[in-house]
Amino acid sequence: MIEMYTKPTCPYCVRAKGLLESKGLTITERRIDLEPELKDEMIARTGRHTVPQIFINDRHIGGCDDLYALEESGELTEILRSI
Repeated sequence: MIEMYTKPTCPYCVRAKGLLESKGLTITERRIDLEPELKDEMIARTGRHTVPQIFINDRHIGGCDDLYALEESGELTEILRSI
């Protein structure tokens, strides 16, 4: 399961979502602009205040740059095998 805290105006959210969708993955999007209480939940889970915040099988991946670093190293492929 892929879970992502997002806002529609965030270019990093769009970029991260695009990478995951290009791999044919389905994302459960948690939009903090529509449900402001989700921002507090996101901060409690991650300690971070910025979007996107990405989880794969409840493992915190981080933000867009973190996701792309995993992709470049090949580690993202390994993580996604557990889905």
